[in-house]
Amino acid sequence: MPYNKIPHTTEAFALWREAQDTRTRTRLGGVYYLAAWILTWLFSGAPAEQMPLGVGASLVFTALLALRLRHRLPDETDDLSLRRWLNRHWCLIALTGLCWGLLHAWVLYNPAFSDSWLVATLSTIAFSTAMAYNFSMDKKRAMLTVALLYLPGLFALGLDWHERLGPLTTLAFYLSYLLLVLNRSHREYRNTLALELKLLEQQASLEHLSRTDSLTQLGNRYEFNTLFPALVDNAQQHSAPLSLVLLDIDFFKRINDEFGHACGDAYLSAFAARMRHVFRRDSDTLLRLGGEEFGVLMPNTALEQARRLAESFIADLAAHPLAVPGSSLSVSASIGVGCFDPKRDAGPEALFKRVDDALYQAKKTGRNRLVLAAD
Repeated sequence: MPYNKIPHTTEAFALWREAQDTRTRTRLGGVYYLAAWILTWLFSGAPAEQMPLGVGASLVFTALLALRLRHRLPDETDDLSLRRWLNRHWCLIALTGLCWGLLHAWVLYNPAFSDSWLVATLSTIAFSTAMAYNFSMDKKRAMLTVALLYLPGLFALGLDWHERLGPLTTLAFYLSYLLLVLNRSHREYRNTLALELKLLEQQASLEHLSRTDSLTQLGNRYEFNTLFPALVDNAQQHSAPLSLVLLDIDFFKRINDEFGHACGDAYLSAFAARMRHVFRRDSDTLLRLGGEEFGVLMPNTALEQARRLAESFIADLAAHPLAVPGSSLSVSASIGVGCFDPKRDAGPEALFKRVDDALYQAKKTGRNRLVLAAD
């Protein structure tokens, strides 16, 4: 699954991982229940006499296996969808365990299976051991399934305990061992989950740093180069408007020359903060493209709406000059604005060039103004 579709909150990730692991580990389990029953049946004293039970139980395990294989993970990764899938899948697992437990008890009780009761008992031990080691992600449900697998057989042995005290005692002790193993496996699974989530958080942090300008905390050029073509493709496919705003701080070199680079950095940070104040829609992506040049990607935004927002930014700068300690300069900006047009723009490069030319025209014709991208 792509990294950006993996849930990153603790609870959501735990559910997603549990569903993934449950699906992987249960995929072939039903095959062995079916195989174990067929062996138990065929090695009984008279399999032909047990034909109705043998065929009927085989069909039941075949149906349960088919239901497991057909029960695919949901495409959605929200909590509700994952919980619903886990509830249904665990019902299949528990039902399979119950069917086997009842059959094991019948094999132990029925003299016709005296030649194959050991096959069924060893299979029960194997299934419950696999449950304790492989399905410890949900401890309560795993314990319930182990009980469904195990207790009917113990009950059957208990009916004839004076003849089968050895197997009864041995299986009871092994059940206590399985419960201890299940507890330990559950702790180890949760610890592994916590470590995996921590690694994902670190990866997300590194990804964020690689796409963020360290000074202004806006998206950087790498983020722009990654996101801009994707937004253009989306605009082409869905015939949706996409506007691009390019901003350049006027006479920024003078700020660095007269007040120093520290003051220049303060102006850049203040300029970015003002951008966040004006371009504050959730859909807008604010970026520092390099030096004193900034950009705003505005999906689902027509040219006229983008122009109004850009003009309000110019007006806001004029009405409320940027406050930077140690400086009294008033900062203005030149802006180019354009909207993607499939008839004129063959791709993202064409749109960027039109808007960049508009920005250059704004600077050339006096600065502190906005120019719309020409045809």
